[in-house]
Amino acid sequence: MLGEMESVRPVSTSAPSVNEVMTRYRWRICALCFLATTINYVDRQVLGVLAPELQRVIGWNEIEYSNLVNAFQAAYAIGLLAAGGFIDRVGTRIGYAVAIGIWSAATIGTSLVRTVLGFGTARFFLGLGESGNFPASIKTVAEWFPKNERALATGIFNCGANIGAVVAPIAVPWLTVHYGWQSAFLVTGSISAVWIIPWVIMYRPPQLHPRVSKAELAYIQSDPPEPAAKIPWMTLLAHRQTWAILIGKFLTDPIWWFIMYWLPKFLNSRYGLSLTELGWPLVIVYSFATVGSIAGGWLSARFLKNGWSVNRARKVAMLVCALTVTPIMFAPATRRIWVAVALIGLATASHQGWSANIFTLASDMFPKRAVGSVVGIGGFGGAIGGIVIATFTGFVLQFTGSYVPMFIIAGTTYLLSLLIVHLLAPRLEPAQIDI
Repeated sequence: MLGEMESVRPVSTSAPSVNEVMTRYRWRICALCFLATTINYVDRQVLGVLAPELQRVIGWNEIEYSNLVNAFQAAYAIGLLAAGGFIDRVGTRIGYAVAIGIWSAATIGTSLVRTVLGFGTARFFLGLGESGNFPASIKTVAEWFPKNERALATGIFNCGANIGAVVAPIAVPWLTVHYGWQSAFLVTGSISAVWIIPWVIMYRPPQLHPRVSKAELAYIQSDPPEPAAKIPWMTLLAHRQTWAILIGKFLTDPIWWFIMYWLPKFLNSRYGLSLTELGWPLVIVYSFATVGSIAGGWLSARFLKNGWSVNRARKVAMLVCALTVTPIMFAPATRRIWVAVALIGLATASHQGWSANIFTLASDMFPKRAVGSVVGIGGFGGAIGGIVIATFTGFVLQFTGSYVPMFIIAGTTYLLSLLIVHLLAPRLEPAQIDI
């Protein structure tokens, strides 16, 4: 580390010369974040895809299944409180590797359990490790991209969530049919461990990286310089901007969790799809989400290039996403499975477009040294919301068997969330942090 510090290049705030070669190494770093997020969602999606099968084999009821979801969510919430600050302290290179090491071990360990308690324990440690993914990725984007590219970079790595959710329903049933359900956890967990190798080899901060040209470094650092002092996350809670992100995530993240963990069960219950028949509907839904993630980041970036303010660009993009999620309310009413799949797919696309922009609000309103912590706080709110919706869903399904209330909640939440974000941060003004 001392050797690295000695080679730090000075920060440049001047525009790169037209004669200098502009490397694009920042996009390779973005690709690593994309791969990590893809793996992240494959690992967490395995349980959701296998839920109808495991519920039959192991015999848990709706409330016990919701408790398994909550074990992950509780650890995810706890982890996010610590993960952002941990990554801000040790840096993304070490922090990301540690996080993936924990969740890889937890996923592999799930293949060894046979009881509800065992599954719950494994899911708890999975949530603890996976809590580091988004704080690390958002901080990486803040370090490697100027503000005008961050929404696009965030949208690109964030669509890894959708790719992972597409890969899981293809790979998991095949592995389960041919090698047993345990193999799905063993294989996906091993892939997570492999990712650590290229990350440790390739990642350095841009000012330390030998593959980054002076022109690219100047471009990355073209925003006004910021002080390097760390900011305690308790200090961040004094700012309305933090609460805008926290409440926005608390309200909308649970919709994604609901779709992830209950969509296979909904398709099985409503349309009678078996484990091997779930693949294509889930692939289509999450393919929609992939497009939405990139489109949401692109939309606000396009508005910015057209001269819009950051406030207007982000919020109009979020409004478009909030409006296009509303038709999901009609999904449980249709008898045609592909109509339901299209409605749910549109909602997942809208959620991911929304998510790309609300993540970027952290880097819009806070200095780089606080971004990891702010994203962690926001993710904590989303995880707590996930616990609430998982508990509520378990009881609703156990005692009524109806998915209608859940889809109504899903269709109306984003507009409410946008209103609250606007009231708390009407101009997306930067938080005034003195330390």
